[in-house]
Amino acid sequence: QVQLVESGGGLVQAGGSLKLSCAASGSTFRRYAMAWFRQAPGKEREFVAAISWSGGSTRVDDSVKGRFTISRDYAKNTAYLQMNSLKPEDTAVYYCAADGRDYRVGYSYTSDGYNFWGQGTQVTVSS
Repeated sequence: QVQLVESGGGLVQAGGSLKLSCAASGSTFRRYAMAWFRQAPGKEREFVAAISWSGGSTRVDDSVKGRFTISRDYAKNTAYLQMNSLKPEDTAVYYCAADGRDYRVGYSYTSDGYNFWGQGTQVTVSS
């Protein structure tokens, strides 16, 4: 089991930046692929970014490519999502997710590929 707690959300003007953090409990963090998803009102949850268990491979959705970066810090048991050049359409609740399968090759782009979820953090981008 792993518990995930997101932080760093808030209200920001278009063009601004935020850095989301996902703190994981336990020693299993380093064995799991991690991801960020988001869900806007009235829309389905969508993939944003993922990072492999080793940190050697990352992927971001085309909608945020060049603006968002995913990373992880094993010493702090924390995953991050750096968000730059934010747009109003980035407004959503952002969720951190952990795969739950040890040393998985690669990562999933769908929410059913992750077994553990945080409670979410709201990001609001004003125009």
